[in-house]
Amino acid sequence: MRDDLPTGTVTLLFTDVEGSTKLLHSLGDDAYAQALGEHRRLVREACSRYDGAEVDTQGDAFFFAFPTAPGALAAAGEMTEALASGLMQVRIGLHTGTPLLTEEGYVGGEVHRAARIAAVGHGGQVLVSSSAAQLVELELTDLGEHRLKDLSAAERIYQFGGGDFPPLKSLYRTNLPVPATPFLGREGELAEVLSLLSREDTRLLTLTGPGGTGKTRLALQAAAEAAEAFPDGLWWVPLAPLRDPTLVLETAAHVVGSKNGLAEHIADKAMLCLFDNFEQVVEAGAGLADLLATCPNLAVLVTSRERLRVSGEQTYPVRPLAENDGEALFVARARAVDPSFTSTEDVAELCLRLDELPLALELAAARTALFSPKQLLERLSQRLDLLKGERDADPRQQTLRATIEWSYDLLDGEEQQLFARLAAFAGGCTYEAAEQVAGADPDTLQSLLDKSLLRKRETGLAPRYWMLETIRQYAAERLGESGEADEVRRRHGKHFLAFAEETEPYLRGRGSGEWLKRVDAEHDNLRVAMDELEAAGESQLLLRLAGALARFWNFKGHLVEAGRRLEAALLADERPTAARAKALNSAALIAVGRGDVSRARLWGDEALTLHRQLGDAVGTARSTYILGGVAMEVPDWPTAREFFGESLRAFVELEDEQGILSVTDTLALACYKLGDSERAWALTEDNLRRARAAGDEQWEATGLGGLGFYAVADGRVREALPLLVESTRKWRDWGELYWGEVGLNLCGFARAAAITGKAEVAVQLLSATTSLNEQTGAAEESFVADLNEGTLVIIRSQLDEAAFAEVWEQGRTLTLDEAVALALDSVE
Repeated sequence: MRDDLPTGTVTLLFTDVEGSTKLLHSLGDDAYAQALGEHRRLVREACSRYDGAEVDTQGDAFFFAFPTAPGALAAAGEMTEALASGLMQVRIGLHTGTPLLTEEGYVGGEVHRAARIAAVGHGGQVLVSSSAAQLVELELTDLGEHRLKDLSAAERIYQFGGGDFPPLKSLYRTNLPVPATPFLGREGELAEVLSLLSREDTRLLTLTGPGGTGKTRLALQAAAEAAEAFPDGLWWVPLAPLRDPTLVLETAAHVVGSKNGLAEHIADKAMLCLFDNFEQVVEAGAGLADLLATCPNLAVLVTSRERLRVSGEQTYPVRPLAENDGEALFVARARAVDPSFTSTEDVAELCLRLDELPLALELAAARTALFSPKQLLERLSQRLDLLKGERDADPRQQTLRATIEWSYDLLDGEEQQLFARLAAFAGGCTYEAAEQVAGADPDTLQSLLDKSLLRKRETGLAPRYWMLETIRQYAAERLGESGEADEVRRRHGKHFLAFAEETEPYLRGRGSGEWLKRVDAEHDNLRVAMDELEAAGESQLLLRLAGALARFWNFKGHLVEAGRRLEAALLADERPTAARAKALNSAALIAVGRGDVSRARLWGDEALTLHRQLGDAVGTARSTYILGGVAMEVPDWPTAREFFGESLRAFVELEDEQGILSVTDTLALACYKLGDSERAWALTEDNLRRARAAGDEQWEATGLGGLGFYAVADGRVREALPLLVESTRKWRDWGELYWGEVGLNLCGFARAAAITGKAEVAVQLLSATTSLNEQTGAAEESFVADLNEGTLVIIRSQLDEAAFAEVWEQGRTLTLDEAVALALDSVE
């Protein structure tokens, strides 16, 4: 252990010269060497003045350690000032932690954190982590939370000193997950994958190999490292829960924010999509190739046990870990179990016997709490030797299967039973679901976590428990052999039916944001539940489940899947039951949203007739409301007003507050379109009062937007803008930009911009709404089309055709967040 370095809590400081390669070429070798020498002198003098110890030097980069954060910050300030007038501009990163001290220096995540913080900065900029910032009294500038390329959780970063710099070079526009373990080894493979990704002729790169070889972890790290080449985002599309190839592009669309019309959303954006676990939906490969042909700047990274066999595919077989890397991974995971664990010759031999497979190493390391490396080697060797004679299998897959099987055999009866039952879940589950479906208890669940057969992921809601897909497939085999599979799947289907029916009433109105997130987290389980109910012939339960999900599907933009699921459920069972009546209402509602008036009317009429026959007053009121929506889209405003009026009377009699708010909002619109502006305004104001009294933020935002729409449509811009701004900000702050309402607001902003001479803003907003409608699969409502036609007339009096076309194309590239920002900025 080095005795010249501070121990315990220390502050780590990294420096790096910005643009050193370019500077070398411009100065030449001799001048660069002279500048580098001066740079090194100034850095070392500043650090030594404040007790900084030099840990490492590589080229023009330094790594120092300080016993205190104030000392490190003072050194950073002094060296920055000293170098300010020189040729070399240095970016500096500081982070405080307790790194592990070894013979060669510090190791561990704290070191990587400090280096990553320095790497996202710019020349002359000093960046400070939140842990270091808490230990200094100087004023720092809060730069907000940033994801770093080590894929750890977001880090709040501060800037020391003045100066305006470009945005930090951190990850942005990304949903890349936070991995359970740090990225160890694979530097060579990472460099090769990055090299392939950087080639112009590589737009579809598939990482292949058996389960457990670390394809996903390598792909995630490569995506993060390649971030600067993809300014429009890095998106992880997890496919492990899916078995239906038609859902692959729909899932991707939802991930990137388009919800439908994926190619239109991506267009010419420079974007990377990582499709993870493609092997069970490999038939979707052709659709992926078509997407690439349409989107010239899209790159696709795939992990799969087999190549996709489509045009333009470049494959990269993921090899086992190098010997040293495998041992390092094993030791790191063993130390997570026992911090005093030390490596031995048995560890090296064990890693070799496990073919250096990351998942196999992790499973074995989890057992070091019970067995020594020597004992592990003896027991696993027996298992591995039994498989030598098997044919038609990848040897590495044999090794991995043997390791999983060995881990399974060491479980007691209760652990084995729970392990198998948990295979029923897709995309993980909450503890409550595991308890009700699989009979989980805290001790047994914790035991599976300790043995690395189960993983835990923290979310904004309850923690979720999940299995790697390779382990889940093995667990599913065990479930099939147990004789319990049908019963467990039946419980799974009924549990998520109950979940959907429980959550449905809360998906609109006060507090609905959290409920929507809960349903979204279980979407894969709900899909499996529908498949289970369909396979079991439980057609009535299937109708109930599909009917209960319509509001969620509508809000989150899953209109294509919703239409397909609901139609299939209706065709499977035509008995005149309450379940069918509700599903008919749901199917009609989705059809209205997609602009399919004929189907919406067909299903709406049948729903109304059936609800009346069943004596269901609530269902009847909703059917009437939906038929009003159908008439609105024709448009037939007198009929729409008649349906809405009838529906409102029914909801008032039922004392259904959400029904009253919904119908009053659309009745007001019908009145407005029929020339009764005063009543439209009065009804909307009444809705706004109701919403505020109930503390219902969604309906308050809707009411404000409605008043803004009527005001701007009448040319009262000064009155309209504050209403539209407040409504839009409420949707944004609520956390879910509901396209049905926000899109209407954007059209209002566009009309206001056109009237006030901001034609280019108006064009961009109209173009963005058109593009976003295409992406969500939503049809432009008739009353919105009327407003937009009037706006276009005003715009064309201000812009010629060439200018209009150029700005229109700019608007098509805007995301919903960007369109909202443009609208709000246009008012300030």
